[in-house]
Amino acid sequence: MNATEKPEKHKYKLCGCIGRSFRMTSLSAPKDVEDIFVKYAQNGIIGAAQLQQFLVEVQGEKDATLKQAEEIIAAQHRESHVIHVLHRQGFNLNTFLQYLLNPQLNPPINLSVHHDMTKPMSHYYISTGHNSYLTGNQLSSACSEVPIIKALQKGVRVVELDLWPNEDAEDKVNVLHGRTLTTPVDFEKCIVAIKEHAFEASEFPLVITLEDHLTPALQAKAAEIITRNLGDLLYLPDAQTTCIEFPSPASLKKRILISTKPPKEYLAAVEPPKDVIHPKDGAWGEDIPDYNEQVEQGAEKASPPAAPDADTNDSDDDDSIGKKTAPEYKRIITIRAGKPKGVPMKEAMAAKEDIVKRFSVSEPQLEKICKNHPLTVINFTSRNFLRVYPYGLRFNSSNYNPFVAWSHGAQMVAFNMQGYGRPLWIVHGFFKANGRCGYVKKPDMFLPNESGGPVYDPAKAASVRTRLKIKIFMGLGWLEKFGKRHFDNFSPPDFYARVGIAGVPADQKMRRTKAIEDDWHPKWDDEFEFKLTFPELAVLRLEVHEYDMSDKDDFGGQLCLPVSELKTGLRHVTLCDKRGDELSGVKLLLQITRNDSPV
Repeated sequence: MNATEKPEKHKYKLCGCIGRSFRMTSLSAPKDVEDIFVKYAQNGIIGAAQLQQFLVEVQGEKDATLKQAEEIIAAQHRESHVIHVLHRQGFNLNTFLQYLLNPQLNPPINLSVHHDMTKPMSHYYISTGHNSYLTGNQLSSACSEVPIIKALQKGVRVVELDLWPNEDAEDKVNVLHGRTLTTPVDFEKCIVAIKEHAFEASEFPLVITLEDHLTPALQAKAAEIITRNLGDLLYLPDAQTTCIEFPSPASLKKRILISTKPPKEYLAAVEPPKDVIHPKDGAWGEDIPDYNEQVEQGAEKASPPAAPDADTNDSDDDDSIGKKTAPEYKRIITIRAGKPKGVPMKEAMAAKEDIVKRFSVSEPQLEKICKNHPLTVINFTSRNFLRVYPYGLRFNSSNYNPFVAWSHGAQMVAFNMQGYGRPLWIVHGFFKANGRCGYVKKPDMFLPNESGGPVYDPAKAASVRTRLKIKIFMGLGWLEKFGKRHFDNFSPPDFYARVGIAGVPADQKMRRTKAIEDDWHPKWDDEFEFKLTFPELAVLRLEVHEYDMSDKDDFGGQLCLPVSELKTGLRHVTLCDKRGDELSGVKLLLQITRNDSPV
């Protein structure tokens, strides 16, 4: 028998004493899976030798050994509580399906750190948070160390703190979003939380970016708090050494670096503009903005109206660090931020200097310079850091299309991690690469070649380099997770799946399956092909929704995965909720096929 569960009836009350009964379909193997089982099984059992052959031929694991196959069988049997001696020798169809749906034994991507981590830090995309201390919106939410901790636990490697004087105590430093109604949190509390949780999810270096509005005396106080609490974790640059090339993530394991821009005088308070950006598309947020449309609009938004505490990193003279800065504070700064005052961004990026710099630009500023001077940006980011932060009017903590920045080499694409929505799902998925360590090595075409410059030119038409096929077989786990009336009071759900690619404009596409009516175990058996020009940046998007004829479709889970890391063959995925947390037990079974063309 194929089923792992016995069919059962579910009753739904319509009105009064009138009700309907639905026979729940059994959880059984899709036909393609059953055919593969029959191909490799001997006398109804896939033993270790047959499983090794399956791993090599179907799953693309060319180095799979007999011992690994034996260990997989033993591990699955421990979880399935298999006692029968004959069955313990291998998989029958039921245990084979259970193995395919096992998140530990059959993951869709490589779970370990495997990128070369010995290159300069500027050669990596780095998971970056924006206003990391906010619990909600940018205007009135509370400031706390809790969202910082949550971000660190998800692998974020750059956190941002805005430092302001404490109005009630002259020697205290607060963290808050300045000139808003956000309630402050004590700076030292944030630093202590960072120390305790900095390396829970990743051992690679953590960067703290400080936007300070402090007097020299309070800068000295902030420096004292940092050095006293972080101790040997703090990486202190050698004052006598000019940093021509930044150290590697591998050489800075379990070290914390400070990056800051020149301090600013207090800015006059301004009225919040009315042009507030609101999320769309219901509970799960708007779709990622169109790349080309966003770049076109960037020129229009490049000089937005004043917004409370909007990032203005690059309006100050870079040399002002040292003129009005406490020496204790200056000493702890590893990555200097800011460009020379009055110099256009293009000229500042093109200037040849013997020191690694970090520039910060808003999303509209980035879009404008990428449209007009894309190669200047790519050349700059091959050695220096570029941080991109959200448009100043995103008061609701929404986010933007990260591919404009990533496709021009920007390392620190700052996102409001406390929010949710499709752009943030993309970022979560992108940084699942490389063992979720928060560092993803940039494609070689973004890095200096023998002639000294990058080889990628976004203006040139790209050819298709990868053909990716995704066949979505089935889903399960919603009934156990949510209960039978979560999606519909009167019948089982009508699930459909959305499958697509986020990436550069030529690669972006979304498709959807048919809706399967009244079924907690939908079997779609739909296949989609995607032609990719830039697979290194592409992200696979998976969403499940419940079709509702009379109202908005219900959200059933989502997951994004880096295409560059996808394993081929029959693979399990566990879906996540709107905030990116796993919905334990809610799964899809896919078949992934990939054909690459030489570059």
